[in-house]
Amino acid sequence: MNIQLVNKEISDIDSEVLIEFLTNSELKDHKDAKILNSAGFKAEQDSTCFLYEKAILFCGVDNKKSDDLRSACAAMIKVLKSSNYKSAKISVVNKSAIKALVEGIVLGGYEFNEYKSEPKKVVLEDLFLASTDIDFGNLETIFNEALTVANATCFTRDIVNRAPQEINPQTLSKLAKKLAKENSLECNILKEDDLAKESMGAMLAVGRASVHESALIHLAYKPKNPKKIISLVGKGLTYDSGGLSLKPATSMVTMKMDKAGACAVLGIIKAVSELGLDIEVHAFIGAVENMVGGNAYKPDDVLVSRSKTTIEVRNTDAEGRLVLADVLDYAQDTVNADYIFDFATLTGACMIALGQYTTGLMGHSHKLKHDISRAGADSGELISSLPFNNHLKKLLKSEIADISNTASKPYGGAITAGLFLDKFIRDENKNRWMHFDIAGSAYTEAPWDCNVYGATGAGVRLMCEYLKDIK
Repeated sequence: MNIQLVNKEISDIDSEVLIEFLTNSELKDHKDAKILNSAGFKAEQDSTCFLYEKAILFCGVDNKKSDDLRSACAAMIKVLKSSNYKSAKISVVNKSAIKALVEGIVLGGYEFNEYKSEPKKVVLEDLFLASTDIDFGNLETIFNEALTVANATCFTRDIVNRAPQEINPQTLSKLAKKLAKENSLECNILKEDDLAKESMGAMLAVGRASVHESALIHLAYKPKNPKKIISLVGKGLTYDSGGLSLKPATSMVTMKMDKAGACAVLGIIKAVSELGLDIEVHAFIGAVENMVGGNAYKPDDVLVSRSKTTIEVRNTDAEGRLVLADVLDYAQDTVNADYIFDFATLTGACMIALGQYTTGLMGHSHKLKHDISRAGADSGELISSLPFNNHLKKLLKSEIADISNTASKPYGGAITAGLFLDKFIRDENKNRWMHFDIAGSAYTEAPWDCNVYGATGAGVRLMCEYLKDIK
């Protein structure tokens, strides 16, 4: 489907369908109010009414702010794609609406049909956004940026949605190399021998029972004279069975999404490089598969991490934090970054605390939390802060090692996981680091907002919004 921003009056564009967004108050005075009322249309948020004889698709919105327009667009594009119309047009309400319209269309209309033997054919080819704004050049810039970020989000979704027999640490490494080649990024892959030389005992233990060797992926985007240097760290569990602390069968379904943090990091560096931002970005990914076997790591094992911190294993299903512990340590040695952000589908407890739609944000810098939360509001991604405290930190105490990989009590699990990672952040970097728990927000089995079934691409829009305005 081709989306175009055109500098024309809506009436001058030749297309088969007109899209109109209506609030309930606008509906009352609309020229088609009588027929819409007969059709039972009340202009409620995300409701639609297609007047086929007039070739007009009406979409209900609570108001015409970005969040409502994006969600309504997602509902609208589904209706259009199920029709036999080839083209449609929308009048751009204002500058702030463009990004919401693009995201609603691209993300709401996303489909993953790679494994369908007969994917549904879509007739819709062209969708025109019409504007005669005096500053049309600025509108084009906003439009192109939004399209780049939305496409990078879909790129992320595609990788997360791919089946575990297709994506493993080695094939994820190949995908990263392909992205590096296409986007002129630097690429370095550490294989298991390299990980052993780096003394990454925690990460290697997690992947020990898999037939697929673990890998650490490092991509770098380096523009001239960057104003900031950012390190992104992603949890890349290409599949998580839980290890010997085996997950229940129903919980194991969808565990292909445990690589969503890694995929978000790939999507972010893709978008940043294509936007040409003057920020140096490093993407570090711990690509591992947590499986069961005679050589699997066990509860009661004591692992020695890269930082020489010893870790008592109490649960092999708390594996992501073990991988991140070594990758975070390696990233801090490799790059002197202004900020370090890690993304991980780390804990089910985050969903219990915040619900399935919201990313959990953890760290020490209140200013950084505030700036990222503001970017979340502007990007349309839901994010909320979870506070560290010393009482929860005590629950990670081990009697036989430096730290335990799970807390001694089942409360505050998202925060104790974040506090575990904090153990591996050096003092000079404490206020530069933020942890994003995307366990709930990265994958959905029920559509919401502009998210369809499967991966959402959580973190990509959020971080692009933050990075483009970073100071």
